[in-house]
Amino acid sequence: MSLATSDVRAFEARASDADLDDLRARLAAARLPEAETVHPTAPGRGRWDQGVPLADLIDLVNYWRTEYDWRSFEERLDEIGQFRTTIDGLGIHFLHRRSARADATPLVLTHGWPGSIAEFVDIVDELANPRDAGTPAFHVVAPSLPGFGYSDKPATPGWGIEKIAAAWVELMGRLGYDRFAAQGGDWGGVITTVLGGRFPAHVLGIHTTTAQAPPGLPMDGLTATEREWAEETRDFWLHRAAYAKQQATRPQTIGYSLVDSPVGLLAWILDKFAEWTDTEDSPFETISRDRILDDVTLYWLTRTGASAARIYHESHNSLDPELRVDVPSAISVYPRDIEKCPRPWAQERFRRIVRWGSPDTGGHFPSLEVPEFFVGDLREGLAAVLAADR
Repeated sequence: MSLATSDVRAFEARASDADLDDLRARLAAARLPEAETVHPTAPGRGRWDQGVPLADLIDLVNYWRTEYDWRSFEERLDEIGQFRTTIDGLGIHFLHRRSARADATPLVLTHGWPGSIAEFVDIVDELANPRDAGTPAFHVVAPSLPGFGYSDKPATPGWGIEKIAAAWVELMGRLGYDRFAAQGGDWGGVITTVLGGRFPAHVLGIHTTTAQAPPGLPMDGLTATEREWAEETRDFWLHRAAYAKQQATRPQTIGYSLVDSPVGLLAWILDKFAEWTDTEDSPFETISRDRILDDVTLYWLTRTGASAARIYHESHNSLDPELRVDVPSAISVYPRDIEKCPRPWAQERFRRIVRWGSPDTGGHFPSLEVPEFFVGDLREGLAAVLAADR
């Protein structure tokens, strides 16, 4: 089908030179605090005990101002294929790469926060047109969440996980994909869960790296590793999730800083890339500076620091505890992710787990940290899903 229709329109990302000049000027004029008061240590996570270390931030700000090339990211988005459509009065931006393979399966990829479509630009080509003709191929659709990137900012309440999932069904239908597979992590994983639970007539099956069990399940019967996962997840939400509480309760307040200060935005997001990746000291051990700056610059240029934060206000702790997913499901639990769900707990929500993966490496952003492994893991998971759906 042609994508140049009244419902779906081609889109190009073009920041103005004035906006890029303004960004560099703000970076040059940034007022920074004194260094963190942590005990001097060798490189390691102790340096990050109070957040992003001053020296690391200064280095990255200087690189952002003098060397980083936003235009190359714009070109990459155009190469993949960008489009917009309007659903329930809101403009939705998405990447769409059709496979050359006749047997390709439609697949919607959903990002989370503080991610964006930047999480997928390095894996789209291999998913759509794999080098090995014997591996599954996919027509890849990667939408920007409402309030993120080049999607519109909701002006009224209501755009939570349930409405977003319904919008994705509408979006895929407009592209000619009445039945499709779904994948996601973070908020994308929650939305993918809703897709599988609410829309089984359209969803062939799902793959998620963020499996959330119904609340209140007992620890009885869990293995030692599963108990450790449950305890680590509990510790995260008790002691390391202040960002989520802030964005869930006062997104507008933090939003002023995120939209007005590029250094503030960078620190807010970089902190999460540092803490949530499978690294010893810096997120740049596994993710390039350019790719993280692609993500942060997308937030900056689209002025979406506040609107993206509102997904927490709309949806924090809102996954229906009674929701069950009966479509085939593949679940991967990466070792340094922030939420790790024991399989016995996951099985209480996901009733047909056809593949369970526990990779040896990787954190919250596997498509950026270990892209080749992630693509293989996703393929294997979805192959099992599609085989079970037949």
